Amino acid sequence: MPPKPYDILFEPVKIGPLTAKNRFYQVPHCNGGGYRDPSAAAAMRGIKAEGGWGVIFTEQTEMHHTSEITPFIELRLWDDRDIPALNRMSEAMKAHGALAGIQLAYSGINGPNLYTKEVPLAPSALPIRTFTNDPVQARALDKSDIRDLRRWFVNAAKRSKLAGFDLLCLYGAHGFGIFQHFLSRATNQRSDEYGGSLENRARFVNEVVGDIRDAVGDTMAITLRVSLDETLGDLGFSNAEVREFIEMNADLPDLWDLAQGTWEDCSGPSRFKEEAAQEVLVKGIRELTSKPVVGVGRFTSPDVMARLVRQGTLDFIGCARPSIADPFLPKKVEEGRIEDIRECIGCNICVTGDMTMSISRCTQNPTFMEEWRKGWHPERMNAKGSSSNVLVVGSGPAGLEAARALSLRGYDVALAEAGTELGGRVAKERLLPGLSAWGRVADYRAYQLSQRPNVETYFDSPLSAEDILEFGFENVCLATGAKWRADGVSRQHVVPMPIDPGMAVLTPDDLMDGRLPSGKVTVFDDDHYYMGGVLAELCAREGCDVTLVTPSAYVSDWTLNTLEQAEIHRRLVAAGVKIVLNTGIAAIRADGVETCCSYTDARGHLGCDAVVMVASRTGQDEVFRALKAREADWQDAGIKSVKLIGDAEAPGPIAWATYAGHRYARELDGAPIGDALPFRREITELA
Repeated sequence: MPPKPYDILFEPVKIGPLTAKNRFYQVPHCNGGGYRDPSAAAAMRGIKAEGGWGVIFTEQTEMHHTSEITPFIELRLWDDRDIPALNRMSEAMKAHGALAGIQLAYSGINGPNLYTKEVPLAPSALPIRTFTNDPVQARALDKSDIRDLRRWFVNAAKRSKLAGFDLLCLYGAHGFGIFQHFLSRATNQRSDEYGGSLENRARFVNEVVGDIRDAVGDTMAITLRVSLDETLGDLGFSNAEVREFIEMNADLPDLWDLAQGTWEDCSGPSRFKEEAAQEVLVKGIRELTSKPVVGVGRFTSPDVMARLVRQGTLDFIGCARPSIADPFLPKKVEEGRIEDIRECIGCNICVTGDMTMSISRCTQNPTFMEEWRKGWHPERMNAKGSSSNVLVVGSGPAGLEAARALSLRGYDVALAEAGTELGGRVAKERLLPGLSAWGRVADYRAYQLSQRPNVETYFDSPLSAEDILEFGFENVCLATGAKWRADGVSRQHVVPMPIDPGMAVLTPDDLMDGRLPSGKVTVFDDDHYYMGGVLAELCAREGCDVTLVTPSAYVSDWTLNTLEQAEIHRRLVAAGVKIVLNTGIAAIRADGVETCCSYTDARGHLGCDAVVMVASRTGQDEVFRALKAREADWQDAGIKSVKLIGDAEAPGPIAWATYAGHRYARELDGAPIGDALPFRREITELA
């Protein structure tokens, strides 16, 4: 039995003709695999079924070839040949008693059709609205097109049934689905019976739901995902109108799936969105319908989940990112193992897989999307190899994950930390503006290590190569981290830039160690992830007059992939930070910086009292190189292997470090694979 405070989360709930075994509902989410990696995606969903989720959905599934979102890689259900791959997924999802759902998407004004070359169709003739600003416009659906589209949805529903799915999600949220495009006055400017009044704008979704119910509704449940608020004022589909729509169509779907208007709002990172941030928008909607309601909000606390159900706000707890960070979240709640939950940190690295068309990662769960490719399970490790012990040097994300995973395999682990605190870079970065949740990376692993009898942690233990040779460990894992460079070497400068010693030049490490600038400060961001923006905000909070200079066209350019770039820009402007884009720094003078246009090299001058250099990092590999130089002494010292991992090997985001630590632990004592691939992949069948 689950602990009493959480037993309400494990009550069965009816959805149309079906019953979910509990209230844990994995809402549709992408993974970077889609039609290219169907077995990897299927295995990932299967792990969640094993982890106890009551409802599990696919990602966005393109239900017809006339609306696709290349270059982004999602699932496809264009014809019968797509059924076997989707059936593999539904079978994995249902293997442990979960209901399997498929999200059917017709992207309308978001579908540029770059692959199929079909003319996009939408409620009104408007430019395609995508992340990539494709120079394409949609043609307005005529009555014949609408009849076709209704038929295509029925065909997709029938194929979904053949593929073994229990639930259909009709996608009308985040600005991506045709149902939202019909419902919103911003994208529906029609003057016929499908436009104008809310009743008219709701006509299409009513027709499609009726069509599908007639076709498969006796055995499948229909859910409708709608936006809670487009945040466009009177022009868009507002929260007030959403409530009016639901009240007017209370029994339309078998379940209401409610999500914030844009993807950026709905999946905002923890820097800008608290847990349950959408509660105010969803509260009271449950009273408008007899059908169950699911909502989202990066739920990580079982107490918050149970409260929302008890208060009658939600019937199901919708999770995407938390289900990625810990696929076994429901089971851990049920078993009272709350402290063992790998809480999502809200960094949105998982989103970048979709945005970069690559296999997704998770900072907290390095096994995400490696369940099939590498056979990694989030809760089980492979058996211990032939050796017995490992010395892990460094307790940053890579070292902590390596130590945790090695201990689970059965190795005796000594963790040596040069300082007095676990966490490495995370211990410092968690103190920066908005990054406190990132500390969960260290907290989770520190707790897990504290429960392992085969792990010893040693603080104040900076080790030299000589020290390590004297210890007698069989395996040495060096996770010694990286330091930020002060010389400007990154993307604009491949060699150190000219720097006058009369100017104070500080690195992110300096600021995180408490050495803060004053007066007029230039932050030079040639890293393009979060650090430049975060430090500009920090300096502004400290009363500095801050100018952020970047060679990119965007502040924190790469955060376009984490859905936070626009919010970062807004926050910096609100903090009084001056932003200079498309501009590099040619040289640092005693009285300021010499700027240069990224395109023309036109020079300028920006006076300042200090420069914060956010360039690149250098791996701290000195001990590794010293050990390699003495490889002839390893056998006498009892050393079988020495490995450099994480930022020390090649600096990257935190997710790269936890992945490196986990991979080291998995592969220790493994047989050499030679030139073989270290993962499985699926090959397209030739016609």
